[in-house]
Amino acid sequence: MSDFSAYALRNSKERGARTSSGYGMLALAAVLLAGTIWIGFQIGTWPDWMAAVGIGIGSIAVLFVAAGFYLLQPNQAAAILLFGDYQGSDRNTGLRWAWPWLTKQKISVRIHNITSERLKVNDLRGNPIEIASNVVWRVADTAMALFDVDDYKEFVNIQIESAVRAIGSRYPYDEFEDDKITLRGNADIVSDEIKAELQDRVALAGVSIEECRLTHLAYASEIAQAMLRRQQAEAVVAARAKLVEGAVGMVEMALEQLSEKQVVELDDERRAAMVSNLMVVLCSERDTQPVVNSGSLYQ
Repeated sequence: MSDFSAYALRNSKERGARTSSGYGMLALAAVLLAGTIWIGFQIGTWPDWMAAVGIGIGSIAVLFVAAGFYLLQPNQAAAILLFGDYQGSDRNTGLRWAWPWLTKQKISVRIHNITSERLKVNDLRGNPIEIASNVVWRVADTAMALFDVDDYKEFVNIQIESAVRAIGSRYPYDEFEDDKITLRGNADIVSDEIKAELQDRVALAGVSIEECRLTHLAYASEIAQAMLRRQQAEAVVAARAKLVEGAVGMVEMALEQLSEKQVVELDDERRAAMVSNLMVVLCSERDTQPVVNSGSLYQ
């Protein structure tokens, strides 16, 4: 038998507990208390042994009923145990009652919100990055959360770190060579993958992951400056390419209009010189200073 199969045989599963509303038992306790007090007033008219027995039985009955009360707030559950054996979970709110020999172990099923610490992870290309995620989760199965893991909150915290590390190392931080998915460019996809990865990991604890979103993503400090210069260089190259593309179009348009309107006839050498001058003027980052030719075109 495999390890997983052996674990599956021990796996807990939430089921409803046999409990009742506490308000009816509260009325019964009030009646028993009133009867015990009434018996106390009969001392002197009843035989002493009979009054003592009545008071004793009434007191024990009141204490017995009172020992079974417990309260459940909204989004709170109680696991009912009989000498350590799981009997079921009660999710009904308000005043509840169960047999006094049953143990009631309360657990919150409210929404929990955790922001992981900033983890240093190597991305797909080996670059160290810092990544953190915010996770919204809740307990879906109280029996699994209480009895299948030692501390379900600590278990979730550890699995969040493991899932973030696993997904953070699966993709590159930024697009270098036509990467389809990157951590910076596809944050929603990465967050959904972290959620799916985390849900698989915490399913053993009966926990449901409601939402997962990246809260921090950056290069590690030791390479941040180098990567910033690389990004700046890429931006400069992209801007230059756009500028050259526009300048070539403008030069082409200028030569075509000069030729169509027969403003001036240029041979190949002067045409090349004019193209060079126009490209310098259009692509220069500084204002150009024109030189006026007072002689002929070929001087």
